[in-house]
Amino acid sequence: MTQATETHDSLLHTPLHALHLEAGAKMVPFAGYDMPVQYALGVKKEHLHTRDAAGLFDVSHMGQLRLHGVNAAKALETLVPVDILDLPEGKQRYAFFTNEQGGILDDLMVANLGSHLFVVVNAACKTQDIAHIQAHLPADVSLEVIEDRALLALQGPKAAEVLARLQPAVSTMSFMDIQQVNIDGVECIVSRSGYTGEDGYEISVPAAEATALARKLTAFDEVEWIGLGARDSLRLECGLCLYGHDLDTTTTPVEASLLWAISKVRRADGERAGGFPGDAIILDQITNKSVDRKRIGLVGETKAPVREGTELFSAQGERIGIVTSGTAGPTAGVPVSMAYVDTEYADIGTAILAEVRGKKLPMTVTKMPFVPQRYYRG
Repeated sequence: MTQATETHDSLLHTPLHALHLEAGAKMVPFAGYDMPVQYALGVKKEHLHTRDAAGLFDVSHMGQLRLHGVNAAKALETLVPVDILDLPEGKQRYAFFTNEQGGILDDLMVANLGSHLFVVVNAACKTQDIAHIQAHLPADVSLEVIEDRALLALQGPKAAEVLARLQPAVSTMSFMDIQQVNIDGVECIVSRSGYTGEDGYEISVPAAEATALARKLTAFDEVEWIGLGARDSLRLECGLCLYGHDLDTTTTPVEASLLWAISKVRRADGERAGGFPGDAIILDQITNKSVDRKRIGLVGETKAPVREGTELFSAQGERIGIVTSGTAGPTAGVPVSMAYVDTEYADIGTAILAEVRGKKLPMTVTKMPFVPQRYYRG
């Protein structure tokens, strides 16, 4: 996770900023916001606590949007290689915007709330995403940028038990369900999803009520505040990409090993195949398996973490790729990394060398996620 270079005075604050300071958070610039990177527990203990119990994350810096109009799904489908038209009410789906070269502009979550689509985009990309959507909307579809809501993520094996104390109905939701729910008297938008690989929820709450809800949640013994540091190591262990690191405008979904996220109706022969930016390039890569590099998982054979930017080499000393994310792997128990390598070196079990401080450290290509995902599927 890299930090932005904004000056303190220019940084934006989430509605929970004062609460983070009260909780003793170490604050850093991130995506234009003053954000908590860790609390008193420290990154490793926050990571492990989330895996064992429940962690609360402030993700209010993310962009929350609504698309209104009977043709909203049809309009959004022209920008993503994902089936939005058949997205059931009360469900959400992972998607990404593509450019004309097949590269990824951003990844996002799209939900069908019946009367409208609810979209969550990455903080660092939200200004460009809003402009991108607005530039491609027909006259009968409108975009609403939500400015008056915070976004909390409650993650971990105890998350469902905790949130059900405030609203029992959430316990019946399954992974990727989303609904408008009253939590302790406050109208929230709750999805059973997250960015840690654990069971949990993301909760969109009116900004004016966010501090009170966060206090109620952190008052439970199972819940601790978790910062950006542990958020990064948690998502990496579970094989989840971070935009701007593992994904960018020069990387196609096929190179990024995200073929699972391209809906079959958008890549099979049929009237809805293609129809998104870069479709000819992406569909050719799928059909002909014509990519020169692939995103892979790597496990280290030493104790040294292999971080972003580390160059990778074959056993013969040929440069074959670069690491895009890396962590010590608190739960995995070994250093884990994501990287892009030449396709011929992407097979599971391939031995690769990582150059760290002048030394070539042995690593092995392995299947992701590095630790099991524990989403609740009913």
